[in-house]
Amino acid sequence: MRVEIWTDINCPFCYLGKRRFEEALADFPDRAAVEVVHRSFELDPGLPADETGPVIAKIARKYGISEAHAAANERGIGAQAAQLGLPYLTDGRDYGNSFDMHRLLHFAREQGRQEALLDALYRANFAETEHLFGDTERLVGVAVAAGFDETEVRAVLADPAAYADAVRTDEREAAELGATGVPFFVFDNKYGVSGAQPSAVFTQALEQAWSEREPAVQLLAEGDACGPDGCALN
Repeated sequence: MRVEIWTDINCPFCYLGKRRFEEALADFPDRAAVEVVHRSFELDPGLPADETGPVIAKIARKYGISEAHAAANERGIGAQAAQLGLPYLTDGRDYGNSFDMHRLLHFAREQGRQEALLDALYRANFAETEHLFGDTERLVGVAVAAGFDETEVRAVLADPAAYADAVRTDEREAAELGATGVPFFVFDNKYGVSGAQPSAVFTQALEQAWSEREPAVQLLAEGDACGPDGCALN
């Protein structure tokens, strides 16, 4: 069974939602048969590549609220993160264009290590004081610290076309599914869950999708046959 998760590195609820989903998956009896794929979604795809700045001021402008209100919202998210055992900086974070990060995540997926890079990017954005966005050297450092080859990482970042189509395909599929925000989870191409839901909601989705999955082959008849233990004798 496949679970696809659309996220953006800028999104704090993606950070929380990933942990809540992982809690549900850890308790799922058939977790070894679940393939998790992380897909790309940009919260602000039109943001210039070189634009960055304080998150709290950005939130205040975007939603037309005071910076004090925006800061209070950040503290509320921080409290939720603490309940999940996740570090979260409630002040001093930055925002920026995440397209290159999504390209690197597709590169990491090809190497079978997408989860490692995603966790490293979340940690760099939400838990570390050094700014992440708009700094290629910082991005390279995060990827290398996560175990990726520096030369290969730099090659991806130096080529604007590398994995760009894969990112756009993910974003197009999200739109076709009706996803207008993230995190957005799709279970076995059948059930969708939007937002950083409680772990119990993800447990229910896993169980329902698993119970309704179809076998690869529909068996029409069954008779005498041989197997690893030998052949059935009448």
